[in-house]
Amino acid sequence: MSRLLSRQHLAAVRRSAPFACVSRWLHTPSFATVSPQEVSGSSPAEVQNFVQGSWTASANWNWIVDPLNGDKFIKVAEVQGTEIKPFVESLSKCPKHGLHNPLKAPERYLMYGDISAKAAHMLGQPAVLDFFAKLIQRVSPKSYQQALAEVQVSQKFLENFCGDQVRFLARSFAVPGNHLGQRSNGYRWPYGPVAIITPFNFPLEIPLLQLMGALYMGNKPVLKVDSKVSIVMEQMIRLLHDCGLPAEDMDFINSDGAVMNKLLLEANPKMTLFTGSSRVAEKLAADLKGRVKLEDAGFDWKILGPDVQEVDYVAWVCDQDAYACSGQKCSAQSVLFMHKNWSSSGLLEKMKKLSERRKLEDLTIGPVLTVSQGRSQPFFGGQLTPVTTEAMIEHMNNLLKIRGSKVLFGGEPLANHSIPKIYGAMKPTAVFVPLEEILKSGNFELVTKEIFGPFQVVTEYSEDQLELVLEACERMNAHLTAAVVSNDPLFLQDVLGRSVNGTTYAGIRARTTGAPQNHWFGPAGDPRGAGIGTPEAIKLVWSCHREVIYDVGPVPESWALPSAT
Repeated sequence: MSRLLSRQHLAAVRRSAPFACVSRWLHTPSFATVSPQEVSGSSPAEVQNFVQGSWTASANWNWIVDPLNGDKFIKVAEVQGTEIKPFVESLSKCPKHGLHNPLKAPERYLMYGDISAKAAHMLGQPAVLDFFAKLIQRVSPKSYQQALAEVQVSQKFLENFCGDQVRFLARSFAVPGNHLGQRSNGYRWPYGPVAIITPFNFPLEIPLLQLMGALYMGNKPVLKVDSKVSIVMEQMIRLLHDCGLPAEDMDFINSDGAVMNKLLLEANPKMTLFTGSSRVAEKLAADLKGRVKLEDAGFDWKILGPDVQEVDYVAWVCDQDAYACSGQKCSAQSVLFMHKNWSSSGLLEKMKKLSERRKLEDLTIGPVLTVSQGRSQPFFGGQLTPVTTEAMIEHMNNLLKIRGSKVLFGGEPLANHSIPKIYGAMKPTAVFVPLEEILKSGNFELVTKEIFGPFQVVTEYSEDQLELVLEACERMNAHLTAAVVSNDPLFLQDVLGRSVNGTTYAGIRARTTGAPQNHWFGPAGDPRGAGIGTPEAIKLVWSCHREVIYDVGPVPESWALPSAT
């Protein structure tokens, strides 16, 4: 019966108005090798690797199960440890000075401006937008609106780097020297061979934006996307090839983490961008001797200030921040510090009602695909295990052992579904924990454990407890996003001046989630921190500074050999 219900859910999603918006769907795009609506256990799709200019398979096929019903519906050609030689050789062909730089093959900057223009145009076509939105939904279930927004951000990013905008990324500067003929020039220089490792939760936006940033600056990347969702980026690479991307400018690998770790150690890329778990990030930083940029996990906080206003709007943003994409955003609202003035506003009751609107039928709540350190498959020399429903319930029960804690809403598994047991299926959940208890030794580590799912902690503070709130923020280890919800300028100034999160929203409309193409998104407080999406992010992550000092003379006619010094 539960399997039947799952198929009914899936069918309902496919028939829903957002899903049907382009059925108006005219045809499968020319670059595509799959149809999102047809990928199923009875019609499985295949995902290949791309190396040295060719699509290749592997001796090993790893089956990916449908996150909604457990059917084997995609098989991925996962490279084994004995098969990495072509990828090592491919990276080794790229010199440290890159495929292009300000003094070598500058016409390639213009070429990538043209590629971006063509890709932006293609990705902006309704059928192509719909193709990627639906493909994202199949492998990383989220509402159509959330999936479509990811594709739209990616399309806008490509628009931002059309024409001359790629070469502007490599803008240099000159400083006059000490004498005639001398000047110093600062250049943005590529690293050459690089690697990109990205997670499951944004199958298109994160890998595409980082891939293009690497290519714009003259690097040759090997890209690995979580195998559960790598079909999305495989299709995007085919689109980019149709738009003129040179076949040998990049490689695409599917593998488990242990094999990728081996590839990194043997190929020795000069820089690796990693987005994902903090523990894996730290291991990579050690293995690669610090040659990394990291956009790792975030336990993201929101502080509601003393000025209560726009309660309906604030409640809606809290619901979106905590539970959109089933809480599987690195920017998701993990803890809410609520000034006591909000207690009588009805905010929590509104948040509860909003959370209850979410349902599996339209994927506004869905399976939790997250993995964490523990058992199961090997990953980068460690082990990973899914965050199951049982694991989330166990975490909730541990929180409820803290004095004064209680479930505000949720706290139960989803019902009537066939989500595989390896994944989580939890109702949107909020647990209240008193502020003083949060700060106690032992409790703090438990409360600030990141649960990459539809789960948040809520607490309350009074006017004289703001210092305790800021102490909690200071003690947290991850500093990705934050929100200060207030229009009180002195309150904003105080909190912003004593916090560090790299992407912080401030004002009554502040949120924790949102990584559009028009502003920096990344952590702060760590010299290894990576950004994404903006010119500043691309230059920081994908290039280094090189200084060339020209000193061409003439040598003064009065010059004489000086005394030894």
